[in-house]
Amino acid sequence: MDVISVIRKKRDRGRLTPEQIDWVIDAYTRGEVADEQMAALAMAILLNGMSRPEIARWTGAMIESGERMDFSGLRRPTADKHSTGGVGDKITLPLAPLVAACGAAVPQLSGRGLGHSGGTLDKLESIPGWRASLSNEEMLRVLEDAGAVVCAAGAGLAPADRKLYSLRDVTGTVESIPLIASSIMSKKIAEGTGSLVLDVKTGSGAFMKTLDDARELASTMVELGNDHGLRTRALITDMDTPLGATVGNALEVRESVEVLAGGGPADVVELTLALAREMLAAAGLPDADPAKALADGSAMDHWRRMISAQGGDPDATLPSAREKQPVMVPSSGILTRLDAYAVGLAAWRLGAGRARKEDPVQAGAGIELHAKPGDPVTAGRPLMTLHSDTPEKFQYALEALAGSYDIAPEGTEFAVTPIVLERVGE
Repeated sequence: MDVISVIRKKRDRGRLTPEQIDWVIDAYTRGEVADEQMAALAMAILLNGMSRPEIARWTGAMIESGERMDFSGLRRPTADKHSTGGVGDKITLPLAPLVAACGAAVPQLSGRGLGHSGGTLDKLESIPGWRASLSNEEMLRVLEDAGAVVCAAGAGLAPADRKLYSLRDVTGTVESIPLIASSIMSKKIAEGTGSLVLDVKTGSGAFMKTLDDARELASTMVELGNDHGLRTRALITDMDTPLGATVGNALEVRESVEVLAGGGPADVVELTLALAREMLAAAGLPDADPAKALADGSAMDHWRRMISAQGGDPDATLPSAREKQPVMVPSSGILTRLDAYAVGLAAWRLGAGRARKEDPVQAGAGIELHAKPGDPVTAGRPLMTLHSDTPEKFQYALEALAGSYDIAPEGTEFAVTPIVLERVGE
């Protein structure tokens, strides 16, 4: 086998054989295939796609590149959730302790930012002392104590995906359905959770821009999971508008704590509860009431235990950006559009994301939204506020936001798009 032949075959729209897939994943993991060669193959896959058998074999090869975890010794049923990524998507933060408060164990392996989409680990690392990297033994201890853990996949879990995940972020190959599906499902299957709920986002701020693409990705992942004995279902959710009122790492942590305290934006609460109900049903706990766990403070208790168990201080002051700049409303009326991709790109330019896989992120950078579609706005008042430690980046963020919103005259009728669009699976 040689990697040039594999690249050329996919470049020319051919189907890779199982042997070619097994070889290239193994060789890349060992370093025999260079990053630039795998980047070329990833681009060929992005442009020409993969058949279902190819995706299944690619996923299997990613799983077999490392170890598998086992949570069968836990006293609770296990349930996990994965989002395909969006703008302002901080749902994992309140969701994991909420589901834990309802009786399930949540072994949540999360990732870092991809392009304009924020990363759960980047958000949580804005909490002083919090650690993303845990050994398997530490992960089990946190699960036993707090009922939920959010951490990075260990070096031994799907190491091929660990390398490819970072490479996709900086080579323009994030949006490939085969690579998204295999990346997510290889980790989740190897993780050993008993059930999985997928939040597949669609819209301008999602990697799946159309509902048809979101359906294809959701059905591909549900089939991959169920074929491997992992009870899997999916919700397709809207990502034309940023989720919640903040975009950025520490900003989104603050908002998540507000949700756990019984407040927070209505759309974040709605989606958190919808996903919690799906996870609890998949875990065999359909009668549990997540709304009650938010109201009575038990979800907040599990959050504090989870953060403390991973070295974080749940009472610590979160980082704030050194500089702020408001973006003013140009005319009074009704906000009818706020483009999620533009807001995500602007937050990325402010320092909330990374341009290279080794780049740091600014914990305090991001955007605070003062209105959402359907809200009345007043000329001369802030529509949003930009946060950054590097004020020279404000201009680049403003360029990204040009044309990102529409304001209609007062009295214009406006129908808000539902958060949950469709359901796939059981």
